Amino acid sequence: MKIELLTIFPEMFDSFLNASIIGRAREAGLLDIHATDIRPYSQNKHKNTDDYPFGGGAGMLMLAQPIADAMKAVTRPPFQGKRIYMSPRGVPLTQALAQQLSQEERLVILCGHYEGVDQRVLDKYIDMEISVGDYVLTGGETAAMVLIDCVSRLVPGVLGSAESAGDESFSNDGLLEYPQYTRPRVFEDMEVPEVLLNGDHKKISQWRREQALLATARMRPDLLAAASITPAERRWLSEQLSASNGQD
Repeated sequence: MKIELLTIFPEMFDSFLNASIIGRAREAGLLDIHATDIRPYSQNKHKNTDDYPFGGGAGMLMLAQPIADAMKAVTRPPFQGKRIYMSPRGVPLTQALAQQLSQEERLVILCGHYEGVDQRVLDKYIDMEISVGDYVLTGGETAAMVLIDCVSRLVPGVLGSAESAGDESFSNDGLLEYPQYTRPRVFEDMEVPEVLLNGDHKKISQWRREQALLATARMRPDLLAAASITPAERRWLSEQLSASNGQD
């Protein structure tokens, strides 16, 4: 997968793109990620990329021209992919959306700054706006890192195990991930659940499913409405929650 970042602060991505899983995936040729500085595309004498908004208001707005020219430079025909703007007003980033984007040949991610960007560049050069949460960041660079991390790990071969992404929160039928344990078997008088130690994979699978249901019900009950749960599992979950509330 190829990912192009349009930003006025390309140096913010240096350590992010060269570390951990993403760094190894780039070295292996699974990911081709490049940050392009928008500033050199500015036609202004001082290469500025912002100006005061028409109609007044606080802060500065990113100019359309430098962004448009940078976008043209990285999306020369034939371009196949999605052009994305990181924005608090965009559609929420979900695991399902990340899965869709991981199937794209290329992604171009525009990182806004200041009070945003001229709407005209969004109208002509952006296919979709994506938000990473209901809050405001200083710039789109950190949001773009979240998107890249989320999408990249779904690209075949990026994770060490093909099962890793499928077992995580929001991937297992819309449920949160079950608890996991490693050595030692006993830590500060807390023991690993016995079911995980007996080698019975059917029982382990059942326990993990039940724990995922309980974790979702307790931490994100809003997810249960859309999760893939059988009627029997809903009854079991209701009984467990009722018993738990009775003990409180």
